[in-house]
Amino acid sequence: MADRREAVHSVAEFTAKAVVAGLLFGVLFGAANAYLGLKAGLTVSTSIPIAVLSAALFRSLGGGTILEANLAQTVGSASSSLASGTIFTIPALFMWGLAPPVTQVALLALFGGVLGILAMVPLRRLLIVQADAELPYPEGRACAEVLRATEGGAAGGRWIFLGLGLGAVVKLALTAAHLLPEEVGTGIDSLPNASLAIKVAPALLAVGFIVGFRAASVMVAGGLISAVVLIPLVTKVQSSAGAQVLSAGAVRSGFVVYMGAGAVAAAALVTIARTAPTMVRSLAAIVRGLRQGAGGPGGERTDRDLPAGALLTGVGLLVLALAAVPGLFGGNLSLGARVLAALGVAAFGFVFVPVSSRLVGLIGVSSNPTSAMALITMAGTSAAFLAFRWTGLDARAAVLTVGTVVCVAASKAGDISQDLKTGWMVGATPARQQFGQLIAAAVACWAVAAVVVAIGHGPEGFGEGGMPAPQARLMKTVVEAVLGATLPWDLLGMGGALALVGALAGLPALPFALGIYLPLSTMAAVFAGGLVRRIAEGKGGGGGVQTGILCASGYVAGEGLAGVLVAGYAFAMNLGRYDAPPATTLENFLALGVLGLAAAVLLRATRAGKGAAG
Repeated sequence: MADRREAVHSVAEFTAKAVVAGLLFGVLFGAANAYLGLKAGLTVSTSIPIAVLSAALFRSLGGGTILEANLAQTVGSASSSLASGTIFTIPALFMWGLAPPVTQVALLALFGGVLGILAMVPLRRLLIVQADAELPYPEGRACAEVLRATEGGAAGGRWIFLGLGLGAVVKLALTAAHLLPEEVGTGIDSLPNASLAIKVAPALLAVGFIVGFRAASVMVAGGLISAVVLIPLVTKVQSSAGAQVLSAGAVRSGFVVYMGAGAVAAAALVTIARTAPTMVRSLAAIVRGLRQGAGGPGGERTDRDLPAGALLTGVGLLVLALAAVPGLFGGNLSLGARVLAALGVAAFGFVFVPVSSRLVGLIGVSSNPTSAMALITMAGTSAAFLAFRWTGLDARAAVLTVGTVVCVAASKAGDISQDLKTGWMVGATPARQQFGQLIAAAVACWAVAAVVVAIGHGPEGFGEGGMPAPQARLMKTVVEAVLGATLPWDLLGMGGALALVGALAGLPALPFALGIYLPLSTMAAVFAGGLVRRIAEGKGGGGGVQTGILCASGYVAGEGLAGVLVAGYAFAMNLGRYDAPPATTLENFLALGVLGLAAAVLLRATRAGKGAAG
């Protein structure tokens, strides 16, 4: 496959501007992805947007090589995987009243990132090079093509900046200045407590555009089931029984949220069952490959990894630090509990890192079931803790943070695998990419931790009425269940049955369950983005969809950063939660107009991209 890579010799690669650009863009997109994931339960891949932005930046600075742009996107994309693992777990600590300090969150994310990077290094030749025909690594290949296309000019870069600016302005106007309502909705007279609503959020619109019409439709279907079936049904039963009729919000928090959690848990189990054969085959293939010497040292620059001694030393020190440092897993754990937790990280990490690396080669980063891997990790660790009768709050925190490290490690392994595939295709130096990712993990972990802690202490907080943090609530439920807390198992079972029915009908289990769990207003905005994507493709705009995705990535970054700034300011100034007065009809129409403007800009981006491609 050497003809598919560039024979690059003595070309600038690991330069100061490449590292600095990657770190800056990584902090930007890492903070934005953390905010988006807490709000919508989804994150987006950032490799391609950062590659385009890096090429645009280098061009404005007088030029840069394709290897510098690749190094910048490798460093920059590292933050997204740190965000994914952290937001899936850490908010549960806030829900238990165990608010962690920034240092603890950052170190957990860092340790998970380092474990994912180092454990994946020996697998590079086997998965990236030798299995090229079997494992396409879709995002990695797409990013390589974008780097080649932007080598002569950073096409599409202006759409990222336009999206970033529009997303930030809308977010600040709605949440800081309170000029317009953040949500527009209406009740349905014939259905008690039923309502239709949509968030005015360019970032959610962007998520729908990125995931496409099919996934967005499945999500909004789940949201409609909650809003116009489950909530009215519970209200009707209460009314018929002569009980006090609760408000829609109370019905949702007291009943539907638990059904949604059961749906997500069942969907995760379905995902695990569907991917288990692939996981087992992947692990077996990797073990066979390593026994055959696939991880040996390379001589050529393009086949050179970090030294094996550094890998073994790094992983060994990491596990020792997890066991030895008090407070890292939270609470006042005994040495025995810390050792058990560290062993859990090592055991589950070394299972799921290679599985994740191989899975993303087939299905891509966005479809990688890392939350399901975290679910298995926490269920197994909880069972081990239960065997020693460690069931208190400190034990719960320890189980959850074990899941944090493993989830970050699995996410990071998938991310660096895509980056190494990109590097292999453009002739990069693997060791430099791996070292760049280690640097990025050491920096981005603080940005991600700061976002999570600031929002957790802010006026919104986590959970019902604030940031939903859906995966974290699910993990909380799992840990409580295994360690013996009282839960409404009947509601959880009903939700699980709904998810299973959806899976039997051929629906993607996790998106459908996520729709049941999250408010309809969130899913409606995602659906609107998917509808924009369908319109763009239907009008022959398929060739420009990539430019639309770049613009959508700008929406995510702009709104996410503005949201982080608002939360940080509120935290610093000790501001309380803002309760908006009822919006007027004119304000509602203007808010919908703002969302329509964001949709129109996305359509314009796809048409501009189609024209440039033609």
